[in-house]
Amino acid sequence: MPSAPSLLVGRLLMGSASMGDVLVKEADAQTLPLKLQVLTRRADFLAANKGLRIARAGLVLQVRPNGGDAARFGITVTKKIGNAVVRNRMKRRFRALVREVLPQHGLAGHDHVLIGREGGVERDFALLRAELLVALERARAGKGDPPRKGPRLKGRGGQAAGKPKAPQPTVSGA
Repeated sequence: MPSAPSLLVGRLLMGSASMGDVLVKEADAQTLPLKLQVLTRRADFLAANKGLRIARAGLVLQVRPNGGDAARFGITVTKKIGNAVVRNRMKRRFRALVREVLPQHGLAGHDHVLIGREGGVERDFALLRAELLVALERARAGKGDPPRKGPRLKGRGGQAAGKPKAPQPTVSGA
């Protein structure tokens, strides 16, 4: 049977609950807030990529145990999302989301990496929050999405690893 928070998040996503219901439910929770640390090293982001992956419409959450007591988080927004202004706006929204949600609902002793998706900038903040709560519940239950299929693209050219680039036609001047 699903827990009360998961039912409440489901009702919120379906529109039959309000954010006030979620806030009241969270106020009733008797859990201690987690201390958050920021991931800064590339190796930590790469390690988190090998962990559990939960994709939602506005974001992707990667979670992996870090061997410590503190919950750590990192944010990644690629150039596919938009220019610097758009990427920075998305990162600000994610930081606000992390400050609000992870202290109460994050997994202690785990690294959390939020990856921005294309629709994330325009999404309603309450909807992003609900998606993150659902993703954290799935991570707590160990229910990640299946691994991606096909070869991972390496490098800036979008070529699969080891594949030579096709020769470019040359234009001769007349």
